[in-house]
Amino acid sequence: QVQLVESGGGLVQAGGSLRLSCAASGRPFNTYAMGWFRQAPGKSREFVSSISYRGGTTDYADSVKGRFTISRDNTKNTVSLQMNSLKPEDTAVYFCASSPRPGLPPRGQEQYTYWGQGTEVTVSS
Repeated sequence: QVQLVESGGGLVQAGGSLRLSCAASGRPFNTYAMGWFRQAPGKSREFVSSISYRGGTTDYADSVKGRFTISRDNTKNTVSLQMNSLKPEDTAVYFCASSPRPGLPPRGQEQYTYWGQGTEVTVSS
């Protein structure tokens, strides 16, 4: 079992930056891939980014490519999402999730087993 806790959300102006973090506990962190998803008001949850178990492979949704960077620190059991050049359409609750496998999974949320409670990001125009 894996427990995940996100932090770092908040209110930021368009063009600003935020860094989200997700702390994991339970199963050894360096054995599974991690992902970030988001859910905007009135919309379904969507894939944002993912990273393989050692951090060697990453994936990004087209909407965030070039603006967001995912990273992980396996010595601290954390995965982070650096978000730059934020836009109002990035407003959402952001969730981290763990995959049961080490390699980069497909983008569907059904590929992930455990989820954090979410952290809210609001980007004002």
